[in-house]
Amino acid sequence: MAKKPFTPIPPMAELPPAEEIDVQEILNKYLNGEIDLICVLGPTASGKTRYAVQLARRINTLLDAGCCDSACEKRAEIISADSRQVYRGMDIGTGKDLSEYEEIPYHLMDIVDAGSKYNIFEYQRDFEKAYKDIRNRGGIPILCGGSGLYIEAATCGYSLPEVQPDPKLRAELEKKTDEELIAQLASLKPLHNTTDYDTRKRLIRALEIAIYEAEHPVQRTSFLPKNTYYIGTLVNRDERNARIDRRLDARLEEGMVEEIRGLIDGTHPALAPDHRPIMAEDLIYYGLEYKFVTLYITGELTYDQMRTQLATAIHQFAKRQMTWFRGMERKGIRIHWTAVN
Repeated sequence: MAKKPFTPIPPMAELPPAEEIDVQEILNKYLNGEIDLICVLGPTASGKTRYAVQLARRINTLLDAGCCDSACEKRAEIISADSRQVYRGMDIGTGKDLSEYEEIPYHLMDIVDAGSKYNIFEYQRDFEKAYKDIRNRGGIPILCGGSGLYIEAATCGYSLPEVQPDPKLRAELEKKTDEELIAQLASLKPLHNTTDYDTRKRLIRALEIAIYEAEHPVQRTSFLPKNTYYIGTLVNRDERNARIDRRLDARLEEGMVEEIRGLIDGTHPALAPDHRPIMAEDLIYYGLEYKFVTLYITGELTYDQMRTQLATAIHQFAKRQMTWFRGMERKGIRIHWTAVN
C-alpha cells in the first residue's frame, strides 16, 4: 500500500515581543488625559485576571503615595469583558475566580440569569453605564477580559443601535453587487470604518442599519472611551495549553459538573426559587465547559471523552482569541504585550 504523503506541521506563529510595563507612566497618561481607559486582554489561562488585579493595586498604591489628601477617593476598578461571566450561577465553568479581586471592585459579572441570551448590544450599553459611573466618581476603569468582540465594542467607538433584521430588505440588497452596496452605503454615511464592508454579510448589515436610521431616530451610545491603553498578557502556546489542562482538572475537582447539573435540574442556589430548570440545549448554547459537561450529564459522552474533548476545545478557543487580538493589531491597535508568570 502506498504511503500517504507527509504533510509538514505548520510552524507556530511567532509571539509578539514582551515589554516591561511602566505603571507610573500609564497612571500619568490617565491623569493628564492622554488615555481614558486601561484594557488588559489575553487568551484564556494567560493570567489576565490576576494581572489586572495586581495592576489595580499598584495604581492604588501610587495614587495613595501621590495624594496629599488622606481621604483620596481615586481608585482603580475592573470591568469584565467576558461574554459568559455576566451569568449568575455560572461560576466555576466561566472561571470567575471572584476571590482574586478581594478589595478591588468589579463590574459586569453576575448581572443576568443563567439560561438567558445576553448580546453584544446589551454589553455595550452595560459597559457604558459602568464606565461612566467609575469616571464620574473619579475612579480609574480597567477593562479585563478575553472576549475580543466585547473588548472592541467597548473600546473602538463602535455604535450599536438596536435595529432588528429586515428579511425583505436583505433579500433586495442581496440582488446588488458589492460595488453597488458600498456606493449606497456611502450615500447614507461617511465610510470611516472599513470593517463595515470587509465582508458581504457585514456590508448588508451596515446598510440595513443606515437605511433604518435614515427613516427613524436611533439613540446611539456616546460615552465610550476614545483613547485606550491596551496591555496583553503573553504566554507561549505550550505553557498556555498546560495551564488550561491544569485549570480544567482543578475546576472539575471543585465541582464544575455538580454546578452544571444544578442548573439543569433547578437546584443551583443561584437560581431564584421560581426559576425553572435550564434546558440542556440552552446550556450547550454557551459552549466549551457548558457544552461538553452537559453532554456528559445527559449521557452522550463518557467522563474521559468529555475531559479530552473539552481540553482540546479550550486549546483551540485560546488560539482563536490570540488570532483575534493579533487582528486588532493589524487594524492599527497598539497592544503592549507583557510576560505573565
